[in-house]
Amino acid sequence: MSTLILIRHGQSLWNLEKRFTGWVDVDLTEKGMREAEKAGFLIKERSINIDLYFSSLQTRACNTLKIIQKILDDQKKFEKIWQLNERHYGALTGQNKIEMGKKIGKDKVHELRRSWDLKPEPLDKKSPLHPLNNKIYEDVPKEMIPDTESLKDTYERVINFYKKKIENLMMNNNILISAHGNSIRAICKFLFKLDDKQISSLEIPTGNPLLIKFDKKYNIIECEYLDKDRSNDLLVF
Repeated sequence: MSTLILIRHGQSLWNLEKRFTGWVDVDLTEKGMREAEKAGFLIKERSINIDLYFSSLQTRACNTLKIIQKILDDQKKFEKIWQLNERHYGALTGQNKIEMGKKIGKDKVHELRRSWDLKPEPLDKKSPLHPLNNKIYEDVPKEMIPDTESLKDTYERVINFYKKKIENLMMNNNILISAHGNSIRAICKFLFKLDDKQISSLEIPTGNPLLIKFDKKYNIIECEYLDKDRSNDLLVF
């Protein structure tokens, strides 16, 4: 049996401000740090030995993982993987979701956020918010850095990495991945065989570890969120 723990980073500064964040590199709020600490203690209670850790390149996911590792007293090096980054929201990046709802309508905003293959308008490459202009992405091949993405685009980059890397490690290791709402949504779509409509309605709560156990044939035999106090946030599989 092997275990995979998926955790969306704790609340970020732009989560708090209700802004489209995407590939912009923002840090955790104090609440986000507390969420990460609680996640660490919830994992520690299960006495699970984590063999391998992965995070996106983004600070909010990396710092969530560092806080968890501190609670677990486990300072193994973790791999930072750009393919686990959040979805790129194109020209919506940095915009306030409520204000955009007033400007273009709540239904349109929801469509842009959750439609499977609809992309927002691309973000200008000259924008200071574009990942091409952020040093943390300097090692990512420029041709792979998007100007905008749909959920489908995000799914394809995340799952291509997952199949090549994570699946090959799963049978011999317990793995923890610290990432983002849409990158974890992509992994859940793949693992739980969700259709394109189901993935659009799947909510991923911040800072709540999703524990998934597999048998030797890679079948899911158990799945649960560890923070039971936040049951209203959760999707039951």
